[in-house]
Amino acid sequence: MSLKNPNVVSPKHPKRIAIVISNPALSTTTGWPVGFWWSELAHPYYEFTEKGYEIDLFSPNGGPCEPDAMSDPNDPSGYSSTDLISQGFIHTEKLRKRIDATRPIADLNVGDFDAIVVAGGQAPMFSFENATDLQQKFVEFYETGKITSALCHGTAILRYARLSTGEFLVKGKTVTGFANVEEDFADNAVWDYGLLERGKHLMPWRIEDELKKLGANYVQAGLWRGFAIRDGNLITGQQNFSGAETAKVIIEALGE
Repeated sequence: MSLKNPNVVSPKHPKRIAIVISNPALSTTTGWPVGFWWSELAHPYYEFTEKGYEIDLFSPNGGPCEPDAMSDPNDPSGYSSTDLISQGFIHTEKLRKRIDATRPIADLNVGDFDAIVVAGGQAPMFSFENATDLQQKFVEFYETGKITSALCHGTAILRYARLSTGEFLVKGKTVTGFANVEEDFADNAVWDYGLLERGKHLMPWRIEDELKKLGANYVQAGLWRGFAIRDGNLITGQQNFSGAETAKVIIEALGE
């Protein structure tokens, strides 16, 4: 591997991507169990494997992970019923088993991978503050010049990731993530269905607001539009409809 360009790898070996999904957590705002979002794993996974990349799955603590219910195409809500890519992942036994055996992020050797992707779902908003191993690995990828990416509420990692200088990694960077208009939409939906008392919010804080406070140039493409953006070796995706877009920007950044 070239020290000048850490993304150049031997053509004899496929590129390797570390995808991080959240361990199960409990929402402090609703009391509901929360987890990762299926499309934010399955859609990038599909794009990467189509290129012949190798994928390893990690989570902050390792072990079995659980999805947010509404991200499952088979959920009675029908919210994700048209997500055929996630449906295929779920019903491919060898892939579905990987969710039950994620590796702890502390075991990740940054030198073995070409990029890291932190998927979202609701759990990152309640668990990434204490995910110090993930914060460290994310910064290590970034500071060694490797492709460093987060998607949707997975961009919560940027609220905690500090460079070796002590500055926030996201300061001065152009990024995206789950938008305020999307948080408003989600809040109104659960209020209208009587699932949450009107005036209470699903999330304990908001990606857009917090990243702006940390000095980021936050941008978004509008309500539920697939969108990803690159600033140097940092790549971010807006929300759960942006998995493929995020993966394609990563693939381009890796020289494909």
